[in-house]
Amino acid sequence: MPLRRQSLTAYATPLCETVVDLPEPRGTEVLVRIERCGVCHSDVHLQDGYFGMGGDKKLDITSGRALPFTLGHEIAGVVERAGPEADAVAGCAVAVYPWIGCGECTACKRDEEILCTAPRQLGITVDGGFATHVMVPHPRYLLDYAPVPTSIAAAYMCSGLTAYSALKKIADRAAKGPVLLVGLGGVGMMGLAFARAMFSEPPVVADIDAEKREAALKAGAKAAFDPADPAARKQLITETGGGAFGVCDFVGSDRSLAFATGALAKGGKVVVVGLLGGAYSTPVPAFPLKVMTIEGTFVGSLTEAKEMLALARTGKVAPVPIVERPLSAAQQSLDDLRKGNVVGRIVLTP
Repeated sequence: MPLRRQSLTAYATPLCETVVDLPEPRGTEVLVRIERCGVCHSDVHLQDGYFGMGGDKKLDITSGRALPFTLGHEIAGVVERAGPEADAVAGCAVAVYPWIGCGECTACKRDEEILCTAPRQLGITVDGGFATHVMVPHPRYLLDYAPVPTSIAAAYMCSGLTAYSALKKIADRAAKGPVLLVGLGGVGMMGLAFARAMFSEPPVVADIDAEKREAALKAGAKAAFDPADPAARKQLITETGGGAFGVCDFVGSDRSLAFATGALAKGGKVVVVGLLGGAYSTPVPAFPLKVMTIEGTFVGSLTEAKEMLALARTGKVAPVPIVERPLSAAQQSLDDLRKGNVVGRIVLTP
């Protein structure tokens, strides 16, 4: 049986189908037949081969990745075969934790594989889920997701986990008032769903897209603002009674971060989640004078993935909008993300 993939054969060029022999799992490896794979904005950056660092500066991310390469890291599927040392049962439905480390460094040994400097991340550094099958190095990365729908479970492995981990970092601030979520793409909408489940007060949101603001209000946001509106910051500060104590910037651009920090209450904290790009600067005295914190975050740990799924199983996390497309639509889906034309998450169905 062949392994069919939508592959990156050269950077900044369209994906194309490649076909190879289906590999046989060895040792602790598990071969998973993919049922769903979400399309993430990180896949757009990987296809382009860089992150924008502001102005004309670019961070090249093309090295260390043999082509053809298979993108896709939001994976859910069924165990097809397991190696002789793998404790995995064929036919089990699983979500795949893709943020896999080397397993040997100090970060990996303290359950922080996301900080590993020699990672084996599916769809990032090794072949991922824009395919019919994926090889997972150990069954510890296979998570039971029932009764969560398969498409949602797949999207949870990046956008859900990223949002959940970011929100945990402002949980103490959420007790002081509504948090602010900037950006309502796939991760931002996940953030809204998880914030509604995790915090006592609904969040306020901001996005330049009116359709996305309307979707967020229907999903339970307390209020929605257009960051491009000169009056938005003042209105938001009034709505939150003096500014937000906790903010998640799901865009990660110079403009979004400027809006996020401008909307902070004294003693507030911004967690930067998005990777859109740009450069940000602020006067150094603003940090002590405003008692301001800016913190970065990157997806979440395996333990947090299990916590997130446990919360989702309670039924308290509302599902985000999902658009299912065939695997052959992988390039169209990346293009739609590039244009900002997606509300919720696109999920491919190999």
